[in-house]
Amino acid sequence: MLGYDWPRFHAAVNDLPAALLFTTVLFDVAAGLTKRASLQAAALWTLWAGVVGGWVAVLAGLQAEKVIEHGEAIHDLMETHETLALTTMGIFTAVLAWKLFRRARLSGGEELGLRVLSLAGFVGIIWTAVLGGKLVFEHAAGIPNATMQAEMTNRAAGHQHEPGEVDEHQSVGVDTVRSRGDTAKAAGHTHAPGTPPHKH
Repeated sequence: MLGYDWPRFHAAVNDLPAALLFTTVLFDVAAGLTKRASLQAAALWTLWAGVVGGWVAVLAGLQAEKVIEHGEAIHDLMETHETLALTTMGIFTAVLAWKLFRRARLSGGEELGLRVLSLAGFVGIIWTAVLGGKLVFEHAAGIPNATMQAEMTNRAAGHQHEPGEVDEHQSVGVDTVRSRGDTAKAAGHTHAPGTPPHKH
C-alpha cells in the first residue's frame, strides 16, 4: 500500500478528520452565538469532511489493531481507544444525518440538542486522541519488537556530538558557555549508558 502498512496508514489519516470535527464544533457554537449563515455552512461542510475522513481513520485503526505486536497493556488501551472512536464517530454521524434529514430546517430545540451532542463528540475526540498518544508515546504501539530492541540498543550505546555542536541535554546555550571562556565544555563528548540528563 505505497509503503504504508495499516498502523502507518492509520497514523497518516487520523489527524485531519479529528481537526475537522474539532473545528466543526467551534463553527457550530460560533454560528449559534452570531446567527451567521456562513458559519452554519462552514460547520456543515467541515462536519461532512470530518465524518467521511473519520470513518476512514476508524477502519484503518481496526485493521491496524489486528497486525501490531502488543501485550496486555496495549490491548486494554486499544479496546478503550476503539470504543471511544466508534462512539465519537457515531455521535458526529448522527448529527450529520439529522441535519441532512431536516435539510437545515431545524427548530431551536433541535439545534440545541445537536449542539450538545456535538460538544459530547468534541470531548470524545480529545479523549480518543489522548489514548492514541498514550499508545504511541508511552507503549510504543505499532513499533515492531525487533525495531524497538534495535533502537534501545542504539540509545544505550550513547552518542557523540561534533565539536562545537550544542549538547541537546544541556539547557545552557553555546554562547553562554563561550562567554565564560569554557569552550571545552561545548566540545563533543560521549555519555555512558544510563547517564541521566545533565548540564555541562
